[in-house]
Amino acid sequence: MAGSGKRPPPRRAAAYILLVIQVQDVRVDPETRQVWQGDTEVRLSRKEFDLLFKLISNAGTIVSRDELMQDVWATRFWTSSKTIDVHLGWVRRKIGDDSRHPHLITTVRGKGLRFELGAVPAI
Repeated sequence: MAGSGKRPPPRRAAAYILLVIQVQDVRVDPETRQVWQGDTEVRLSRKEFDLLFKLISNAGTIVSRDELMQDVWATRFWTSSKTIDVHLGWVRRKIGDDSRHPHLITTVRGKGLRFELGAVPAI
């Protein structure tokens, strides 16, 4: 628009609305990074929150360990799944999910992890 005397219209910032996600009795607010299990607020570390958020925002879908390493730990290369297992154990404990009989976050052998949409039937 050189020489026309007109200025281009101002650019508008993109507006994002982050919704609170609730699956079963776990509620996650991505904007404030708060988590509740029922009416009780649960304190999570940054990585624990990122792991839980990745799983709950994909509830009902299997999330592979490769995807978790890439999206939560920002790496494509890893030699052990212990990092995921340790953090997963902490998250499960804090949200009241028994690792021996999980009803919230389940392991799908050879595939990955899934945040369950509904209660998992007892075995």
